[in-house]
Amino acid sequence: MNLIKTAILAGALATMSVVSMVPASAQDAKIGFIVKQPEEPWFQDEWKFADQAAKEKGFTLVKIGAEDGEKLMSAIDNLGAQGAQGFVVCTPDVKLGPGIVAKAAANNLKMMTVDDRLVDAAGKPLEEVPHMGISATKIGEAVGQGIVDEMKARGWKPEEVGAIRVSYDQLPTAVDRVEGAISVLKANGFKAENIFPAPQAKTDTEAALNAATVVLNAHAGIKKWVAFGLNDEAVLGAVRATESVGIPADGVIGVGIGGADSAINEFKKPTATGFVGTVIISPKRHGYETATNMYEWVANGKQPEKLTLTSGALAKRDTFQQVRKELGIE
Repeated sequence: MNLIKTAILAGALATMSVVSMVPASAQDAKIGFIVKQPEEPWFQDEWKFADQAAKEKGFTLVKIGAEDGEKLMSAIDNLGAQGAQGFVVCTPDVKLGPGIVAKAAANNLKMMTVDDRLVDAAGKPLEEVPHMGISATKIGEAVGQGIVDEMKARGWKPEEVGAIRVSYDQLPTAVDRVEGAISVLKANGFKAENIFPAPQAKTDTEAALNAATVVLNAHAGIKKWVAFGLNDEAVLGAVRATESVGIPADGVIGVGIGGADSAINEFKKPTATGFVGTVIISPKRHGYETATNMYEWVANGKQPEKLTLTSGALAKRDTFQQVRKELGIE
């Protein structure tokens, strides 16, 4: 059965290669940009920059939200019916990889992934599908270093601090991010037994708040906390949880990932909170560059690099504007 699935996947990838040899004229180019959580600021920003690419290059961009596998497969069929030539996708489930590739091939669509990389039935990356993602471990290490530096600046001793690991282990990049942060914390004397998992039901602030509250109530004797997770929303949820149980801002160090509007709004508050920093990833590259790459593939037959990994930069309350400028966001 695995041999049959492998053969089908290989055939679908080969079909995609054949399709890539038939360029479309610029004015006829139509490209889809499918995201798993269209309401999240990160994906809104990706769409914004993809729109910018569409205006500059003269192609039509079709933005689609697909929160589950059924909606994703339907979206691909819809793009095929519209006469699109390709799409960029952040899938709601990376394990759908072989099915997504087959569906794209059946609709004569080129495809590349952004943010989350597709895997096969054995959990291995589909290396033949072009992908732009984040170096998750490096991002996590930057979070960990940001926390360590802030602890040192406050004179905190690692043994008296608790860590909330807001986790969403269904997503490999989420695991890599938090494990990257943990590796830096441990290397700087943090006790493994003081790192507490707070599993999220979803990747939003409310789910993080609920998960972190459970941890805080279970370890009420700890008065100093650090928090990290998949994204800004995860850490903001943990910070809101510390506020709800009466821990003051100077007893909390939360460092997020993404540099979303929610993080920037936190920095703009008149009084500093426990959310002290975010490792900003550039949605401009993930939106503008992937859309441009797909256009070049569709219009000029130039296939994207198989793997492009982006990094980020730590921004704090007093530095976020400068960091955003350096990353091309402002």
